[in-house]
Amino acid sequence: MSAVDKIKNSIEDVEGKAKEALGRVSGDRSTENEGKADQAKSDLKQAGENVKDAFKH
Repeated sequence: MSAVDKIKNSIEDVEGKAKEALGRVSGDRSTENEGKADQAKSDLKQAGENVKDAFKH
């Protein structure tokens, strides 16, 4: 996994957490759920990259 991909995944995760928190504070369930989805997507990308790395070695 390249450092750029790690940074992108981390940024997406942080943005998802912020969106989730904003939705929770404002009472907007849609925004909260979008934040959770963004975090899940980031986690899946990270897992995929880890699998690729495992096969490279």
